[in-house]
Amino acid sequence: MELKRKILEFCKNLDLDLVGFIRCREFEELREFYNTRKQLSLENEFEEEDIEKRIKPNIYMESGKTIISIAFPYATSDSFFDNGFSVYTKGTDYHRVVHSYLEKICKFIEENGGEAKPLVDSNALPERYIASLAGIGFIGRNNMLITKKYGSYVFLGEIITDLELYEEDKTTFDKIKEYRGCGECRNCLKECPTKSINNFRINPNICVSYLTQKKDLNDKEMNLLNGRIFGCDNCQLKCPYNEEAEFTKINELKVEEFMEKDNEDFIIAMNNSAFKETYKNTSCGWRGKNTLIRNAIIRKKKYKNEDIKDIKTESPYIRSYIDRLL
Repeated sequence: MELKRKILEFCKNLDLDLVGFIRCREFEELREFYNTRKQLSLENEFEEEDIEKRIKPNIYMESGKTIISIAFPYATSDSFFDNGFSVYTKGTDYHRVVHSYLEKICKFIEENGGEAKPLVDSNALPERYIASLAGIGFIGRNNMLITKKYGSYVFLGEIITDLELYEEDKTTFDKIKEYRGCGECRNCLKECPTKSINNFRINPNICVSYLTQKKDLNDKEMNLLNGRIFGCDNCQLKCPYNEEAEFTKINELKVEEFMEKDNEDFIIAMNNSAFKETYKNTSCGWRGKNTLIRNAIIRKKKYKNEDIKDIKTESPYIRSYIDRLL
């Protein structure tokens, strides 16, 4: 279609070259999968409980006929400095960046006679599944969307439009479960520090990335952080597809200057003003200042074996963790 070609060209001019189109339909094939996860208590508080909102995209746009899936690469040559933060957190908050790009594409679609709605992490749709159906990449054993060009270092965004631009699905749910793209590789299973990756039944409730975001940690969980302040990249760092992954050209996703440093002392001492000027503008800022401070103190004491007894705080929450660590 001519309009699809124009959309692809428009996206390419925005340095977005992984774009796919699928029919906007109910993903009924996922219902049993989500029900099983509920029964096995594999969900956590960050997930949508209502399965209907996860499998019915027309809830978000009643007239939708096509879902456009778009990958946003985010890794840079400066992303891999170990300061306790996951690679994905080191640039400007991707929710803002991806949304701004999706809005530009939606405006282009509207100028060409269609209606369009942008979605990025503000919905419960299975975006990795959608991306795999659209041919953007495949879902690996670590449950991440893996692309040939950028590895797993991609954010995903979707646009629902009332235009009929969709193609046939590039895969099926049953084929995804075979992990053909991974072949015999099981690096992610071996590297996962808490063994939360267990073939298709991943337990996110013991994933280190989840633990860094959890409100309260027990002593065992504090040990499992192993220096992480926010997020965990263990499974990604050992993925063969990430060895030659190309870097992003999206300037807004490049590493912030304060993220280029091992900065836990700054984090521990930062006030609300300093937080708003720095980490609040990243994708780890939504969890709040105290979560980062807590994890930085744990990193300082348990990972670096440095003294924390002179740390001052007016927060009873932070004080409780200092006392437990002393």
